[in-house]
Amino acid sequence: MRISRDTNRTVYKEFCGGEIEPKVHAEKYFEPDIVKYSVMSIDVLKLKKPPRKILIIKPSSLGDVVHSLPFLNALRDSFPRAEIHWIIAKGLEGLLEGHPMINKLWIINKDDWKRVKGAGTTIKELRSLFKSLKAEKYDIVIDLQGLLRSGILAKATGAPVRIGFKEGREGSRIFYTHTVKAGKEVHAVDRYLEIAKFLGCDISDIKFPFPLSFNSPEVIYRLLQTDNPPSPPFDKGGTGGFCEKYAVIVPGARWETKRWYPERFGELSSMLSLKSLVVGGESDIDIANIVIRNSGGNAISAAGKTTLKELIEIMRNAKFVVTNDSGPMHIAAALNVPVFAIFGPTNPLRTGPYGKSHVIFRKGLECSPCYKKKCKNIRCMDLISVKEIADVIRQSGD
Repeated sequence: MRISRDTNRTVYKEFCGGEIEPKVHAEKYFEPDIVKYSVMSIDVLKLKKPPRKILIIKPSSLGDVVHSLPFLNALRDSFPRAEIHWIIAKGLEGLLEGHPMINKLWIINKDDWKRVKGAGTTIKELRSLFKSLKAEKYDIVIDLQGLLRSGILAKATGAPVRIGFKEGREGSRIFYTHTVKAGKEVHAVDRYLEIAKFLGCDISDIKFPFPLSFNSPEVIYRLLQTDNPPSPPFDKGGTGGFCEKYAVIVPGARWETKRWYPERFGELSSMLSLKSLVVGGESDIDIANIVIRNSGGNAISAAGKTTLKELIEIMRNAKFVVTNDSGPMHIAAALNVPVFAIFGPTNPLRTGPYGKSHVIFRKGLECSPCYKKKCKNIRCMDLISVKEIADVIRQSGD
């Protein structure tokens, strides 16, 4: 079962293994406001002239940063002469490095700030960061993260205009000069675009501008350099390209409750008509190996072997992606690669793959979505079978 989309609407149809239960599984919609706005009157924000420098605060996570790219695109279109800076968490900078729309990246070690040990060093780093940010003399700061730390960073810049969400958590709202009500039960992409709308940006053309691609074939070939390479779906040939497409499998996720069983991913791979490339970080290596062992020789592991930029290239060239609710899922969707996404404790209306040609597998249990990171009885994932996913992939022609 496919998701259909017209130019003004994204429609999710949840595949439930048979009939769609109308009470629980009726078609779900989220609609960006397709309205053209004129350039913002700078009087609204009490600026004497168009902004010269704009700072975006969106350190993490991977999927959320991907969801922010349409906001960046709208902002750059509306303020082509402004410098745009971005605060990103260490480890995710590869997603934005070299981006033609971003003039400067600030890379922060936000995870280190949580540790009591080394607090003295952290305080020194923060003081230095605050001083540097203030020296930039930003005209507008936009906090897309909406948490205490990001709110403090916004305040520390001393910018005359600091914008955040009215629904901001952990008291972050007190650090803003302007708040925007975006709602919680909307997709993250549309939520961020509400601030773009507030700034007067045209949000009618939603694009995910990734940094420019590099030599994709070389990335794939390097990953396939093993002592006993399987029969490859790739061939340099005379063009340096691929002789056929491949599927990507993403068996990992930050929460254990969001992970479909790796044995089932492996079994699914064995049923596909094309080879699978299993991706993930270093923490996903063991999970990826389980997928490989159950794939009947039809899957190759790239877990822990790629940079973020290389992951983007792998996704860009895939025929389709089978995935849990994860960051790589959003990269694939943003690149318009068909996604078959497995959802359990989370809500695809808020964090599902954005765009067209995607399929959601989800069981409409009373307890779902629960947003629990741990659960003794993950029925929402147990009830999703290998066969139903394989059947839908075959029916889709992929």
